[in-house]
Amino acid sequence: MSDIQKIVVPDVGGDEVEVIELCVSVGDTLEADEGIVTVESDKASMDIPAPFEGEIVSLSVAVGDKIKEGDVIGEIKTSADSEENSSEADDSKANDSEANDSEANDSEASSSADSAESDSESSSNESPKEESESTSDSAKSSGGNVIDVAVPDIGEDGEVDVIDVLVAVGDTIEKEDGLITLETDKATMDVPSSHAGTVKEVLISNGDKVKEGTVVIKLEVGGSDSSESAESSSTDSSDSADKDAESSSAASSDSSSSEVIEVAVPDIGEDGEVDVIDVLVSVGDTIEKEDGLITLETDKATMDVPSTHSGTVKEVLISTGDKVKQGTLVVKLETSGGASTSSAKEESKSEAPKQSDSSSKEAADKKTEEKSKAPAQKPAPAKADTGSDSGSDKEGNDGKAHASPSVRRVAREFGVDLTLVKGSGRKNRILKEDVQEYVKAELAKPKTAAASGNAPVGDNVLQIVPVKPVDHSKFGEIEEQKLSRIQKISGPFLHRNWATIPHVTQFDEADFTDVEAFRKEQNAYHAKVKSGLKITPLVFVMKAVAKALEKYEVFNSSLSEDGESLIIKKFINIGIAVETPGGLVVPVIKDVNKKGIEQLSQELIDTSKKAREGKLKSTDMQGGTFTISSLGGIGGTAFTPIVNAPEVGILGVSKSEMKPKWNGNEFEPRLMVPLSLSYDHRVIDGAVGARFAAEVAANLTDLRRIIL
Repeated sequence: MSDIQKIVVPDVGGDEVEVIELCVSVGDTLEADEGIVTVESDKASMDIPAPFEGEIVSLSVAVGDKIKEGDVIGEIKTSADSEENSSEADDSKANDSEANDSEANDSEASSSADSAESDSESSSNESPKEESESTSDSAKSSGGNVIDVAVPDIGEDGEVDVIDVLVAVGDTIEKEDGLITLETDKATMDVPSSHAGTVKEVLISNGDKVKEGTVVIKLEVGGSDSSESAESSSTDSSDSADKDAESSSAASSDSSSSEVIEVAVPDIGEDGEVDVIDVLVSVGDTIEKEDGLITLETDKATMDVPSTHSGTVKEVLISTGDKVKQGTLVVKLETSGGASTSSAKEESKSEAPKQSDSSSKEAADKKTEEKSKAPAQKPAPAKADTGSDSGSDKEGNDGKAHASPSVRRVAREFGVDLTLVKGSGRKNRILKEDVQEYVKAELAKPKTAAASGNAPVGDNVLQIVPVKPVDHSKFGEIEEQKLSRIQKISGPFLHRNWATIPHVTQFDEADFTDVEAFRKEQNAYHAKVKSGLKITPLVFVMKAVAKALEKYEVFNSSLSEDGESLIIKKFINIGIAVETPGGLVVPVIKDVNKKGIEQLSQELIDTSKKAREGKLKSTDMQGGTFTISSLGGIGGTAFTPIVNAPEVGILGVSKSEMKPKWNGNEFEPRLMVPLSLSYDHRVIDGAVGARFAAEVAANLTDLRRIIL
């Protein structure tokens, strides 16, 4: 037997709050206290929790709606098998009446448990006055009761600082009066009193750390206000409901042939968090294995997170604008077929609610703080060197910095002038993330010298004279085009590599005549047998480079972080620069030295297609030891490729050309391919670089060298 209850907004510490995220969907099964919607007030963001365990039947709010205490936001179906002939059911019903106090009916609130059970749907019309009367039936006492007032859910997992105590022993306070002031990473907020009464004892002092559930004061309240027995009955009924729901869940689990699994972000090759720029699925969608769930934007490219199974999406835990990392839960997926899933359910019951609740809160907090950010607001290195950012930022802040004390403390620790930081919070308020983004941008860009260009700023610091801003529109018509996402991401890293790695470029050329003749023969053969395979010149370059890397392993290394040693890699993975509509990406072909020409040709075709369609996975971009950038299909005689750190070398290939070459007796036409080898001079000497380039050229001239 089940009971449908209305979900009513509890005390949210303000008149109206805005719904910024829906944490659940119709049909989801929730644990008690699991978040249903996330709301934002002027002070903080918080979750509206489920009053008890059950299944969401309906939701009557949407993102952007304004709600207040007492509003109905949906309905939840709870298990009620154990409520009959139980004294705990009376307390549970009285507690439900308290939760729905803003719109209840007078006569219905004071009825017995049997009456309350049959009229549960209409109990949402009760008023706050009847709440106290209903509570007093089960918790009446002749005199005042001393109750504990604790810290409610403040949207923080850990402890926060108490910066002010607002009451003292003997004070008479009203309901909602502030007791203490807390300082979180996001805002300062007051903890309100849940009842009116007289303060008997203050248990918290300035400087203490508290969390949800920490007792703040002991408060003497009137008999009709509240009582410890009411709180006790609420706990008992909640425990009873939990047990009923667990047994109901276990029964349904045993008889179910489907399994709800969690799909998380795999290894994406990034140590920190990355941005979610698109969510590709929604609740109810039926997806296949390897279908994209969300699109991520890393330092190297955009990529989709694929589904590990096929099934139906039951819950989406990520929103556009969130930040995720390896292990972050993306969706809950119901897969069909399979054996009994009771063990999976039990594991999910014990671990998933905590993880998903934490993830949803974290995502909601980040979404709240960053929702007004646009990509253009992130510091762009191209502008950072001009010296004009400071002025524009300062002008945007009107010379004033609007930030909480905790944000100011972070700014002081990093020595950041808050007047130079753009705020992305409500009313341009500066958030902690804004300060972090500012610091990251400052560290990523080279330090500029003084305007005169002759002011030293210390050892090992680049001194670049800033470019004077120019109003180009004064000289004629102009058009401003935004950089692509990949250009904005890769630009700072290319700048860093070029500015911090001492580049040397060695130019050479290879006689490609015999290889080209062999390549054409093989392509004619594959066309005849209709295999669909087409061999490109780049594949032979890859094999020639791989053979040279085996001989000169210093090119297959990376400099250690402390700069004291080399990390020699015993595997050869070559990155191939591929042009896409959004910009340049570098997928990696693994174990090139162990694969044949035909296998590499097919792999290169498949990888290039995925890159142009934006379907590269994180694993396709990781583990490179050397890079090849080929412009042979476009033109040019030579160029200077930029080393792709932490690699130490990169080979550029230009367009081949027929040239007269002396064979000892006469000049004969030979097809020559220009090679441009750039390397890190901290690791590789010029003589070694010249020998490596000559080795690659020799391997391309005579393919027989590759099998030696």
